[in-house]
Amino acid sequence: MFDLAPHPSAPIKRTKNSENYKLAPDRWLPPPLEGDHNIYLVELTGDCDPANAKSWSVSRKLRTASVLGFDTLVASWGSSVYSSAVEPVSQEFGVSSVVALLGLTLYICGFATGPLAWAPLSELYGRRWPITGACLIFTCFMFASATAEDFQTLMLSRFFAGVFASCPLAVVGGAFSDMFGNETRGIAIAAFSALVFLGPFISPIVGAFITQSYLGGRWTEYITGIMGALAFVLDIILLEETYLKTVLQKRAAQIRKETGNFAIHHVSEEEVIDFNDLMHRHFLLPLNLLFREPIVFLITIYTAFIYGILYLFLEAYPVVFTTYRGIPSALATLPYIGLIIGVLIGCGIVIAFEPRYNRKLKANNNLPVPEQRLLPMMVGATLFPVGLFWFAWTGNYPAIHWIVPTLSGLLTGAGIMTIFLQALNYLIDAYLIVAASAIAANTFLRSFFGAGFPLFATQMFNNLGVDWAGSLLGFLAVAFWPIPFLFYIYGERLRKMSSYAPTDLGKKGGQGSEDEEAKSE
Repeated sequence: MFDLAPHPSAPIKRTKNSENYKLAPDRWLPPPLEGDHNIYLVELTGDCDPANAKSWSVSRKLRTASVLGFDTLVASWGSSVYSSAVEPVSQEFGVSSVVALLGLTLYICGFATGPLAWAPLSELYGRRWPITGACLIFTCFMFASATAEDFQTLMLSRFFAGVFASCPLAVVGGAFSDMFGNETRGIAIAAFSALVFLGPFISPIVGAFITQSYLGGRWTEYITGIMGALAFVLDIILLEETYLKTVLQKRAAQIRKETGNFAIHHVSEEEVIDFNDLMHRHFLLPLNLLFREPIVFLITIYTAFIYGILYLFLEAYPVVFTTYRGIPSALATLPYIGLIIGVLIGCGIVIAFEPRYNRKLKANNNLPVPEQRLLPMMVGATLFPVGLFWFAWTGNYPAIHWIVPTLSGLLTGAGIMTIFLQALNYLIDAYLIVAASAIAANTFLRSFFGAGFPLFATQMFNNLGVDWAGSLLGFLAVAFWPIPFLFYIYGERLRKMSSYAPTDLGKKGGQGSEDEEAKSE
């Protein structure tokens, strides 16, 4: 018979006479299972077991990755497509442009709060159902914002749409890790990150032409809702579960049902999750990492600045190309194409460094080499301020052709992509045991930067002028420039001083979870 006594970590502990476990009026806890309990565990049957997403065929991986990529694109698209509808919203509801801009910032605030729930849910219930369910509710809120009859309904709908849109941003990276090994994961994550940045730059272009057409500003929300509905249908039909623990739990449940042997289970079913555990692992630990680990703090501040610039450009570009150059508002969004191409260039730079990283990985017995992730980031950290200064001193001079500031986006976009992506890869490699918490801390802070920067963009560029407003951003980028170089030199030394990021994984990896619990308390 199956031993029904709780796991030793459960709040109620086993007593010698087992009198606390009465199963029926005349029955108490039966004797525990005899022999080796491991014979009842459901595990992978081999390297080619279909439960292991890494063993899937290339076509199967690409199909699942494409669906996840579309989910990500829709989520990031929804954040910035609203920027082109700010003026129509301002006029319709009788509020100022800055107040109307809250529809953008509240959506991004949803990005900050959502992952605190989606990350643990994906660890408990797998990747598929959180993404699918979040996609459905996101779609509902997008249609609610499209049909809102008052301003507060629009703002609340945008915020909750952002909360549920954050699910793929928090979960898809884990799904890619389920499917792709160390040698191919870098390329897969680069493609995923490109979608995160392409959405905010493509949607203002489309949204501007929608707003200027007979459809009007509300159709920016309608079309995003239609895209969300399509993503939901694709999730239902094509998206497969990739999380190994969830797949093996389902396999164990099926075997129990078919055989009647209720001792068969997956080891994860012995886990006991309570409120305190969730608090320590998914709330307190990210905050501890953020404020007590210099690597996490500085990398997070840097990426938060980059993320803020990303959304600041949604307001700065119209100021430069419409206010100063007199280009019609819809056409003034076309210079975003320079940033889009820059992001793709940055993606190519990261992929070009992957063979070098893989050689270092093999030489290190397939253990991560975090500092090697910083080389593309060094390139991006150099390109980024150059692009900002280029944009600053060519943007507001009509005598200079509009293509010149547009081309600055090649460097700025490449810098955004390489800095952001490799910073996250560095955190994952450096904090392998608690990587999810390190990324949660990063996501939490950077989303507030992304929400806040657009609110002062127009005033800053109008009051300081394009040249000095852009230069101020450029000087800040220069101030951040040494970070990847310093961590390349001193990063390993700092990691040796941290119990969260042990450099000797062979010796300390086994006790990492215990250290994590102890420090989070």
